[in-house]
Amino acid sequence: MATDIKAPTFPESVAEGSVAAWHKKPGDSVERDELIVEIETDKVVLEVVAPEAGTLSEVLVEEGDTVQSEQVLGKIGAGSTKGAEKKSEKADAKAAPQSEAKAAPAVGGKSHEVKAPTFPESIQEGTVATWHKKVGEAVKRDDVLADIETDKVVLEVVAPADGALAEIKVEEGSQVASEAVLAIFTQGAGGADTTADTTPAASADDGSGDERIGDKILAPAARKMVAEHDLDVSKIEGTGKGGRILKEDVQRAVQAGTAKKSAAPAAAPKQAATAAPAFEGERPEKRVPMSRLRQTIAKRLVQAQQTAAMLTTYNEVDMGAVMDLRAQYKDTFQKAHDVKLGFMGFFVKAASEALKRFPDVNASIDGTDIVYHGYQDIGVAVSTDRGLVVPVLRDTDSMKIADVEKGIVDFGKRARDGKLGIEEMQGGTFTITNGGIFGSLMSTPILNPPQTAILGMHKIQERPMAVNGKVEIRPMMYLALSYDHRMIDGKDAVQFLVTIKELLEDPARLLLDV
Repeated sequence: MATDIKAPTFPESVAEGSVAAWHKKPGDSVERDELIVEIETDKVVLEVVAPEAGTLSEVLVEEGDTVQSEQVLGKIGAGSTKGAEKKSEKADAKAAPQSEAKAAPAVGGKSHEVKAPTFPESIQEGTVATWHKKVGEAVKRDDVLADIETDKVVLEVVAPADGALAEIKVEEGSQVASEAVLAIFTQGAGGADTTADTTPAASADDGSGDERIGDKILAPAARKMVAEHDLDVSKIEGTGKGGRILKEDVQRAVQAGTAKKSAAPAAAPKQAATAAPAFEGERPEKRVPMSRLRQTIAKRLVQAQQTAAMLTTYNEVDMGAVMDLRAQYKDTFQKAHDVKLGFMGFFVKAASEALKRFPDVNASIDGTDIVYHGYQDIGVAVSTDRGLVVPVLRDTDSMKIADVEKGIVDFGKRARDGKLGIEEMQGGTFTITNGGIFGSLMSTPILNPPQTAILGMHKIQERPMAVNGKVEIRPMMYLALSYDHRMIDGKDAVQFLVTIKELLEDPARLLLDV
């Protein structure tokens, strides 16, 4: 029975795409998750992979044709002898290393497929970030086997039972689709010798991404690690088939410190007056792949600036009243709620009230439609080692300040540990970002599409201010509201920011709803 090859589900902002390139032709054999065709949209190029192994039996859409979301592009039939004969030498070579270097442990019971998690519709693929276990290494049920990095979160893949990995099918750095098979797991196995006999087995590359540098052949994961540690590949001995350098070979070189590049060579003799100046000492550089999260952040920020009529209005707020309230009740608050009383709770509650008064700021644009949200879901930007993530507090209007503070502390901890769920970062009608914790005095925050506004908090700094005709030193904070002028008029943006200023300078307003 033939299986349909479908175009990906396009985002709401993408109406259609075009077939950029077919990487297979009818009659070619394909493996599950192997790249078949690329779809080019007005924003990105999307890869379409084989939903199962077999033979490409029919191509329904030619290169250059326009296609819609989830349109059938071709069909895959069951594998055949004829199709098998047409496999490339690269595919043929794949079986040998796997059979020799990836043999399952001799002791074991039932085998299981270890699959990638089911990704939400908004996530097309992920990258195998780390394998925490080697082939043959004993593991317990629910031990973390691997991390899958998506453009939003890191997902953990755990052991289905007590046992050991018998085969790793997808190497670190490789892209995987939802529910793709990552490895074979043998129940009850483990404890096998994982030194000399299984060291090559721990690298599951099939050779499809190998790169030659000089007379050395590097596996993809090894190449990535060489770049990260700035190593000289000529000093690394490969233990893979045909002298291929594996990830484990690079790890040993890093630990031994034998493959560090030597100091920069002496400058060539000066040949002309325009020759580049010579520099003394080392001038190291390091090139590493951009993480999927960083790629997505970059794409979204550029998209926001290119598609929205974004501008920013500023104001300043006297934080004295809030600071006095915190000083008076911080100990009582912490005893009662087991969480510190911070500034963000006040800002979230003030923003919730202001959003109710100015529904345009709480709305979003969907094509030519305006979507008004009858609730306030506020995203709070959290900085992590991997990049900026924005978990969302739901129905903030009904939350107490203590609930807000507990939620933010929990988000911050789990974001830094990579434990946030994808659903916790989806949606949101408004965003607050606090550059003040890093010392920022003023900035212009960028919109978080499809939201139409974002509030930027900054450092509290004492400044001389005119108060009732006298100069006083007051704790002041600059506020910035970036907004999409297609949706929000300047008057509403200014009044929205003034409302937040008034609520913070007189916190009783938050309690009295005035």
